[in-house]
Amino acid sequence: MQWITHLDGGPRRVNHAGACVGDRIYSFGGYCTGDDYRLNECIDVHALNTNTLRWSLVPQMRDENGLPLKYPEVPFQRYGHTAVSYGDKIYMWGGRNDDQLCNILYCFDPQTISWSRPDVKGAVPGARDGHSACVIGDCMYIFGGFVEEINEFSCDVHCLDFRTMEWRYIQTFGAPPSFRDFHSAASIYGRMYIFGGRGDKHSPYHSQEEMYCPEIVFLDMKTKMWHRPSTTGKVPVGRRSHSMFIYNGLIHIFGGYNGILEQHFNDFYTFDPKSNCWNLIKPFGQPPTARRRQVCIVKDKRMFLFGGTSPHPHDSLLIDNNDTHLLDFEPTLRTLAILAVINHRLDTTWLPKKLKEEIRLMTQPNSLTRPLNHAG
Repeated sequence: MQWITHLDGGPRRVNHAGACVGDRIYSFGGYCTGDDYRLNECIDVHALNTNTLRWSLVPQMRDENGLPLKYPEVPFQRYGHTAVSYGDKIYMWGGRNDDQLCNILYCFDPQTISWSRPDVKGAVPGARDGHSACVIGDCMYIFGGFVEEINEFSCDVHCLDFRTMEWRYIQTFGAPPSFRDFHSAASIYGRMYIFGGRGDKHSPYHSQEEMYCPEIVFLDMKTKMWHRPSTTGKVPVGRRSHSMFIYNGLIHIFGGYNGILEQHFNDFYTFDPKSNCWNLIKPFGQPPTARRRQVCIVKDKRMFLFGGTSPHPHDSLLIDNNDTHLLDFEPTLRTLAILAVINHRLDTTWLPKKLKEEIRLMTQPNSLTRPLNHAG
């Protein structure tokens, strides 16, 4: 396992959402310090070609007069939302701008580069941000988040059946995870695992007395029963706004932030759902800077990490990142040889043209955004 690529110049985004279809990873919305998020302008969409490592801005939908469509025909720019892929489409739900939240389901079609609003029925969840979403079978499951309408954290589970486009509230059994937002969820073996997030000593109410639970909990979708496995190994510090993803039967955790410790992380953990054992992993290569609110997407044997916010090394300000990192779970001899050429700055004159192009793509920054020294 090795960090093999770090490229600047991608979309500068924090608290965005991402999903993969085919050989493209799509990034939806998020914010960048200093921009205005009170308007209902169309959400921005960026696409990463996982073969060339090049980012591009996806064109906005326009009406018959050539003007950009606006909310509610298309989703407004937002943060704290979720996006999942199902089939060849991506479904986005929830999130907010600085004025309002949204509980409209939107569908993004990468082939036509267009948005639609599927007709849904059933009990639509209350608008929220900081929730999680994952797909199990033909359903998307929503957990937690902060529901502004009632000014409370949530620990409810809701399900959208993609076959019928019907929402329903899921009655669960056992003790659910505590009320929280900005946690993470991932599905494996027919279970939805929940880790981390920000809670409150007076949950479900928001009193500014934060709590960070280090437990990992799962919901068995067959029985709808919550379980708290007895774990071994090195357990991660409780955190929020981290990333959680699955590879090769293991749950992986990267980064995040603990507001009580006032600490950002760039540590890397695995959790084995069969043995219930945690491990602290240190991949080869240079890791990303400590950060929160980034996105991590697994494609084949690689994980793509982009965006998020990091503490400035010399003051109390934060940096909104525009970088993209690539973690190779099983680097080939070819990849290791290319890294040796790059790291030792070896002469490439006599290398085949295809290898030269691969080296160029792994080292040449994107050009969507310029370097930034500070962000508030």
